[in-house]
Amino acid sequence: MKNISAVLFLLVALAATSHATCFRNPLRLLTDDQTSHAECITSPIHLLRPKSGAAGHNVPQINCLSWRLAVETYNLRNWKLVPESCENYVGHYMLGKQYREDCDAVADIAIAYAKNLTLAGDGKEIWVFDIDETSLSNAPYYARSDVQFGAIPYNDTKFNAWVAEGVAPAVPGVLRLYKTLLSLGIKPVFISGTKEVYREVRISNLKNVGYRKWEKLILKGENDTGSAVVYKSNKRTELVEAGYRIVGNIGDQWSDLLGTNVGDRTFKVPDPMYFIG
Repeated sequence: MKNISAVLFLLVALAATSHATCFRNPLRLLTDDQTSHAECITSPIHLLRPKSGAAGHNVPQINCLSWRLAVETYNLRNWKLVPESCENYVGHYMLGKQYREDCDAVADIAIAYAKNLTLAGDGKEIWVFDIDETSLSNAPYYARSDVQFGAIPYNDTKFNAWVAEGVAPAVPGVLRLYKTLLSLGIKPVFISGTKEVYREVRISNLKNVGYRKWEKLILKGENDTGSAVVYKSNKRTELVEAGYRIVGNIGDQWSDLLGTNVGDRTFKVPDPMYFIG
């Protein structure tokens, strides 16, 4: 009798599993002809085997989506490499639609904020832009087999050779923000950890992809020492002491947005490929 009861219990459990509750996906953007047929997904709560990559490979002991969330929220700090098991996940994210949409979402919020500002119109209102992975994308470099989206240790020589090519594409959402700010009378200022020796190639690269003018382009000189937070804080402080008012600040690293004189409001675009402290 006990065996029969156990079998019946198992059959009931299997039947219940086959009729799992469906939930509307709150992230799906429905077109007009889809509004009556919202996508149904099974409950995302029971993620028993985290997967990554286009093929959905099982990832032992790590959920790459959760890892990226920890990176973006600054809960995970001072990390050196993308986990090897997350290389495919990060690659698909950076080269796919989601990364671009995430950057567009940040740009939309920043534009809405900028349009609601009351400006003095004295030419002293500026917006600070980082360059790498903010204004320009190095995704073509990080996609190389000898870089693997940050799963291989950073090589300064190889990266600088890439910078010297001057072919990095713009991040579309950030370029749109840049153009909007110009139309509003807010002057862009670029502050980058790029070495001063690459000034001319960086100017050419920026202009070729649509960043035509700016108030200042601040690059890292030989006397600029210390962490990225210290370096960028010092440069922003120099701007404030010169009479500028930083109404906005956008970057991909938390070190772009922390420290002193960060601006009236900061905006972060995603970057799960590397960490700069």
